[in-house]
Amino acid sequence: MIGVILLSIIQGISEFLPISSSAHLIISREIFKIGPSITGEMALSFDLAVHLGTLIAIVVYFFKDFLQIVLKGITKGINDKVGKVFWFIVIATIPAALIGVLFEDVIENIIRDNLYVIATALAVMGIIIYLVDKKFSNEKEIENLTFKGALVIGIFQAFALIPGFSRSGTTITAGRFLKLNRESSAKFSFYLSAPITLGAILYKSLNKESIEIVSNNMSIFLVGIFVSFLTGIIVIEFLLKYLRKHDFKIFMWYRLLISAIVFAYLFL
Repeated sequence: MIGVILLSIIQGISEFLPISSSAHLIISREIFKIGPSITGEMALSFDLAVHLGTLIAIVVYFFKDFLQIVLKGITKGINDKVGKVFWFIVIATIPAALIGVLFEDVIENIIRDNLYVIATALAVMGIIIYLVDKKFSNEKEIENLTFKGALVIGIFQAFALIPGFSRSGTTITAGRFLKLNRESSAKFSFYLSAPITLGAILYKSLNKESIEIVSNNMSIFLVGIFVSFLTGIIVIEFLLKYLRKHDFKIFMWYRLLISAIVFAYLFL
């Protein structure tokens, strides 16, 4: 249970910071031996459970925003600046959803647990997010996006299916590339996490094996959901405040450090 709590905290932190939650869960089990008994299908089901916890954190934290976005998106559509955000989210969700379904076997069987891929992605994406953030100015709010821009962010999000790239990292980078200010980039990233995470949970968990695993380990999953939810709420608040005055340098150095640790583990 200590391992479950630690992994849930790691998920709550790394889901929203641009450091890759899937990579951190895999590294924590493989290298640091946190919750080492959570392996195979159990690990996949547990990861979905703690992602559900952070999904709930997003919905709770941005409940009023989501309510306005959905209502105005359906009733007023693209003629309303808030309504447009709903359709931005829809368009940006499509690329990752399609690629996730089409290449599910490749991602799960070849890429997901490959520490070489994870370490490389951590380092490469860390450098990219820092350089893009430094190069492009803070000019736009979410409402100033275009549908083409939303699609670009959605394509970037698809890279997050590879552990190490980070869903928040790729989408925030795309937002900065499109000259969204840091806080708006983070907010749109958080908005995007809701449909793609919900879709992944429903797609991967609604099978007999997953249902049996959850029902036989209910206490583990409930603790994981609750702890990742609480941690996620705290981290969302922290990151939005942090990005008002700071850049992404600390996340670049952190990603490079974790990448170096993984490579050291592999070679030494």
